[in-house]
Amino acid sequence: MDQAPAAEGARITRKTWGILLGALLVGLIPAPSATGGLIPSAPRCSVFPEDNHWNLKVTGLPVLGNSRKIVRSAGLGTGLHPDFGSGKYDGGPIGIPFVTVPGSQKKVPVSFNYKGESDKGPYPIPKDVPIEGGRRSGGDRHVIVVDRQSCKLYELFNARPRDGGARWKAGSGAIWDLDSNDLRPRGWTSADAAGLPILPGLVRYADVKRGRIDHALRFTVEDTRRAFIYPARHFASDKRNHDLPAMGQRFRLKKSFDISGFPRQARIVLKALKQYGMIVADNGSDWYISGEPNKHWDNDALHTLSQVEGRNFEVVDTSELPRP
Repeated sequence: MDQAPAAEGARITRKTWGILLGALLVGLIPAPSATGGLIPSAPRCSVFPEDNHWNLKVTGLPVLGNSRKIVRSAGLGTGLHPDFGSGKYDGGPIGIPFVTVPGSQKKVPVSFNYKGESDKGPYPIPKDVPIEGGRRSGGDRHVIVVDRQSCKLYELFNARPRDGGARWKAGSGAIWDLDSNDLRPRGWTSADAAGLPILPGLVRYADVKRGRIDHALRFTVEDTRRAFIYPARHFASDKRNHDLPAMGQRFRLKKSFDISGFPRQARIVLKALKQYGMIVADNGSDWYISGEPNKHWDNDALHTLSQVEGRNFEVVDTSELPRP
């Protein structure tokens, strides 16, 4: 992640969940639908509220006037790249892993390079927590942990264990309440350059297995501009060209693009890109879509996504979406 120094919320509280649960038990109201997809190992937790930007469809939104120029900056003829899959690459898992832990998980101190824009913690990190790219990775080394009791999300960038995991060192870190739409303070990074959470934008196998993805996806482009748009809170560029995407910019797969011939796993991803789109979250390789590693991914099916090129996308104007 290319970090740079920095240059609002409806919520379902624990008490509300208690009331809902009681009503469910006596059959007074129907069960609430999951929002933002499923985390089977944390069934009490939704991935942010239903009206969170990650969970809002963009099918009816207008296209920005300079959409084609923004798309061109990332490559009209460059194909999508699923930055996740099964097996290993260069000795590590393919994708950004996450883990859920009980409320009793011991919390450990974390020190940060970007201390002024990081949540102090401590963080509930198991000693065997999966690290993006593996323990020896020289990449972004994201660590993502969900406390399945409190429904808190903990994310770290460039995370490195010290003293056998008794403490950690990281570039930056953020703690999120999965029941809340609260954002980072304006100008603050997170574990991602855009100041956004990572987990809600991952392609997760549980969603694909059930047949649909109910949220926007996270992706990267090489060049961004010195700007961010809601819900992003941070930029990581000195470039001021308005034909470059801002952090938080939403891209949508064109309605006219035929996805019927793609394998099932790829087709479900492409349908989500038509309905929810994908959000610029970091500087990186152009058109790289993020997902979790999972042994059930069909890498051959996922690789067919490379047939979808930049020219098949449009940049949408999200200014009309609600800002809870």
